[in-house]
Amino acid sequence: MTRPKDPASMAPIPARAPRRWTRRDFIRTAGNATGAALLGSSAIALMACEKKAPSTQSSRNIHLLQWSNFIPEADPEIRRQAKEFESQTGVSVTVETINANDLNARATAAVESKRGPDIIQFQWNQAHLYEGGLMDVDDLAQELGALHGGWYETSVAAAKVGQHFKAVPYNIVGNAIVYRKDKFDEAGVPKFPDTWQEYLAAGAKLKKAGFPVGQTLGHTFGDAPTWCYPLLWSFGGQELSDDGRSVAINTAKAVEAVKFMKEFWAAACDEGGLAWDDTSNNRAFLAGIIGATLNGASIYFVARSKPDTYPGLAGKLAHGLLPSGPGGRYHVPLNFQHGIMDYSENKEAAADFIRFLMAQENFEKWFTLCNGYSLGAGSAWEQHGMWTKDPAITIFRDMAKYGRLFGWPGPYNRLASEVQAKYIVIDLFAKAVQGTDTPESAVAWAEKELRNVYQRS
Repeated sequence: MTRPKDPASMAPIPARAPRRWTRRDFIRTAGNATGAALLGSSAIALMACEKKAPSTQSSRNIHLLQWSNFIPEADPEIRRQAKEFESQTGVSVTVETINANDLNARATAAVESKRGPDIIQFQWNQAHLYEGGLMDVDDLAQELGALHGGWYETSVAAAKVGQHFKAVPYNIVGNAIVYRKDKFDEAGVPKFPDTWQEYLAAGAKLKKAGFPVGQTLGHTFGDAPTWCYPLLWSFGGQELSDDGRSVAINTAKAVEAVKFMKEFWAAACDEGGLAWDDTSNNRAFLAGIIGATLNGASIYFVARSKPDTYPGLAGKLAHGLLPSGPGGRYHVPLNFQHGIMDYSENKEAAADFIRFLMAQENFEKWFTLCNGYSLGAGSAWEQHGMWTKDPAITIFRDMAKYGRLFGWPGPYNRLASEVQAKYIVIDLFAKAVQGTDTPESAVAWAEKELRNVYQRS
């Protein structure tokens, strides 16, 4: 089993002298001392002094469509940066935020009608789905990748279609299991379980104590696929053969993964999770209904930032990696990237705004507000001091290095994205959990559905 290359081993990008801002070459380097900018706010403040706005700029408007971030402070910071961009350039930016589950429908409508946002913030590898409606951004992606220490391999796989970048990597969200340390201690589980069988035993104790595991198996963008795919892989199941050429789901290993999930669901889980979306487990956890759930760091941040609402809760929380199985331990990094729509009449301004968002001092302001919920898409951000200030979030720092992507071990392409968008792997587990199928028949169903995608003529 081959791990992705460790991006932390990449050599640092040499420092270059800061440049004054121009209309075409906006914020290209913003004081390109990568290490200093990422490790010290004083260096960033000095670099900010170097910025000079263009003296003239035509009045234009660009429209950014993105998801509503689970960190309350994150979207207001993007809007603040949009206002700053306008003050520097005269180009106004409309920032529209919507539920992440609605992005696919909006992007489809925009591509088909050739009308809508100038920039769409895609998730997973949606750039592969909409490549025909996106402009190539090779130069911009390479320029900003160098600024951020080199993109992770998963970020490149998500944003690059064939030989061309169709979007610019922005950030990554990693999921870990947030859990109530106090409830685990009371159940006689002082250390977070390392294996699935240990998690089953611990979860059964938690459920009997009234604090079950909360897990969605619904048609939702984040928490369902980042649970189901790693679970499948960790038992040795996979969508495709090792060479990526044929469907390989119908195996005893995949059946064992589904059998485990059925047992785990009944013994350890809140069984209402079949209908949950990505916000449901957050609400359930903060309401004291569940004792553990796969999530980003947002539950912890809400508890920490609202001590009056959730007194003492933050100190009772910790994070653990997904358990390991016979086939290993896996995580799925959720990649985000910005695509410039091919129909846009303001492509140059859109590229300038992406440069602005990715300028080191601007990205750092957003990155630190997210406080570990979001990783940088480039390896330089691993070195940021934020990660060591709060041990509760340190586990998220390395998520991008150890991830696998949909379709693995096959390519992370349009077909793999289509399988994910159709929730085939999630429904594989949901069918067995609901009792509508046996594990064997659920796997046979998934094989048929996967063939309809991967091997259709």
